[in-house]
Amino acid sequence: MKDLLKKLRKYEIQIRKAINSQMQGDFHSIFKGSGLEFDDVRSYQYGDDIRTIDWNVSAKGHGTFVKTFKEEKEQTIFFILDVSGSQEIGSKGRQKMDIGKEICGVLSLSAAKEGSKVGLICFSDRKEKYIKPRKGPQLAYEIVHTLVHLKPQSQQTDLSKAILFTLNTIKRRSVIVFISDFIDEGYHHNLKGLAKKHDLVMVRITDKRETKLPKLGIIPIYEKESKETIWVNTSFGNFRSRIKENYAENEEYLTKFAKRHQINFVTIDTEEDYVPKLLKLFKIRNKTLKSV
Repeated sequence: MKDLLKKLRKYEIQIRKAINSQMQGDFHSIFKGSGLEFDDVRSYQYGDDIRTIDWNVSAKGHGTFVKTFKEEKEQTIFFILDVSGSQEIGSKGRQKMDIGKEICGVLSLSAAKEGSKVGLICFSDRKEKYIKPRKGPQLAYEIVHTLVHLKPQSQQTDLSKAILFTLNTIKRRSVIVFISDFIDEGYHHNLKGLAKKHDLVMVRITDKRETKLPKLGIIPIYEKESKETIWVNTSFGNFRSRIKENYAENEEYLTKFAKRHQINFVTIDTEEDYVPKLLKLFKIRNKTLKSV
């Protein structure tokens, strides 16, 4: 815990300095959404946008009223972290699970220092941990402590169920940082709904071992999520090429999906330094939010 916090603080300072100097902004503005929240109603005036008319109030017969809005002053950042069995791939200390936890931890520390409310949802095919959003550095330390000591009850994945839980739990528009390998089926419709309701950031964690299998002949492979062992011929060229093709197709689909639904999307491999990738992501967000 102590060593991890030391590492996360170093990365957090590095990220903060880069944002403040290179990007002409600050961490708060990077994650601040551009949405508006309902404030009050007032009488309709000539020139008002008819789309702002509150028909429920106007129907009471006391005149026509429009909704007024104010800029969201308080932002909430939610981290959704995939802790299923498929995240336990990679070298010791650099598994997908480890990298996901580190990214979640370093961004939680930064967001908490900027006064944002921060919450956490860990999931497999069920809710493994839920921390309600609160303010303050103590909350960030609680999140890091939770991630270090978390022992998931299930090895399986259900992204669709995780997204539905998020949609039902988080009512107010928030910044959602979704960290997973996104290896599942049937969840894209719900993901589209999540992106429509919230400001969604997708962080995809990958590991080269998933596509670059060595030629070892016929070997047993244990699938953690299904808890089944299957025998595959790794020397058969078509087997390895099919795995690469499926992986590439999934990445291409997610990239196009994110672009189509205005989702910030980044892929990070377990063996690479993720700080530059995060900085590039923030740079894109910074430009996007300034143009809004």
